[in-house]
Amino acid sequence: MSTRDSERVLITIEDGIAIVTLNRPDKYNGLDMPMFEAITRAAKTLKKDRSVRAIILNGAGDAFCSGLDVKTVSKNPVNFLKLLVKPGRRISNLAQNVGYIWRDVPAPVIAVTHGYCFGGGFQIALGADFRFSTSDCEFSIMESKWGLIPDMSLTVTLRELVPIDLAKELTMTARRFDGTEAKAMGLVSRVSDDPMAEAMNFARELAERSPDAVAASKLLFNRSWNATDRTALDWETKLQKKVLGRANQRIAVARNSGSPDKPYQDRRDF
Repeated sequence: MSTRDSERVLITIEDGIAIVTLNRPDKYNGLDMPMFEAITRAAKTLKKDRSVRAIILNGAGDAFCSGLDVKTVSKNPVNFLKLLVKPGRRISNLAQNVGYIWRDVPAPVIAVTHGYCFGGGFQIALGADFRFSTSDCEFSIMESKWGLIPDMSLTVTLRELVPIDLAKELTMTARRFDGTEAKAMGLVSRVSDDPMAEAMNFARELAERSPDAVAASKLLFNRSWNATDRTALDWETKLQKKVLGRANQRIAVARNSGSPDKPYQDRRDF
C-alpha cells in the first residue's frame, strides 16, 4: 500500500533535535507532488519553532531520495506548472523549495544519506548545512540523462562546494559516484558506517552551544560566502550586534564560568 499523502514527511522532536524523515520508501522516497508540498511544509514548521536546536534530514527504507518521480508527476501536465511557477516576489518556486528552503531554517540541518541520492534528492541534501553519508551511497546529478537540467536550487548550493568545471562535469555526464568519492570532491561532510548515529552525536554537540550563536553563524556564512568584502564584513557587524550581551550570550559565559548546566533560552529571531 502506498504511503498516504499526509505521511510523506514525518517529524519527531526530542531534546531540541528534530528528525525529518522522507517517508515514501516503496518508491525510494521519490518526489511526487505531495512530497514536494510536505517537505516545504516541514521546513516552514521547523523554521518557526525557536526551540529546535538542530535538524536531521533522512530517508526511510533503502534510499535517501531517488529524485523526481517523473512517471507520477507527468500524469498531469499541470503539475509541472505548479512546480515551476514563482508566485509574487518569492525567491524560489515549489521545485526549488525542497532544497533551498532548508537554508532559511535557522537551525543547522544535517542530511543523512544512504542507498540512492539522485537528482532532486541530491539537491535536497545540498540544501542542508552538512551531509553525512555511508561510503556506498550512490549520488548523481541525474537530470541530463533525461534531457533536462537541474532546477531544484543546485545552482546556489553546488557553487559553494565545488569548482565550476567539476559542477559542469557532474551535471553534463550524470555519472554516478559513491560516498567516498563525494567526500573527496567536497560534496559530503563525513563518511561513516553509521551516519545517523554520527549525525545525532553532532546534533547534540551543536545543542550545547548558544542557539543564537549557531543560528547567527549559519546566517552569516549563507549571506557572506559569495558576497563582496564590504557586504561580508557588514554582516559580521550586523549579526554580532544582535547576539552580543543578549540573554543566550550571557548564559554561554555563565556555562563557561562555573554554571555549566545553566539552560539556554529559545533562539532569538534574526
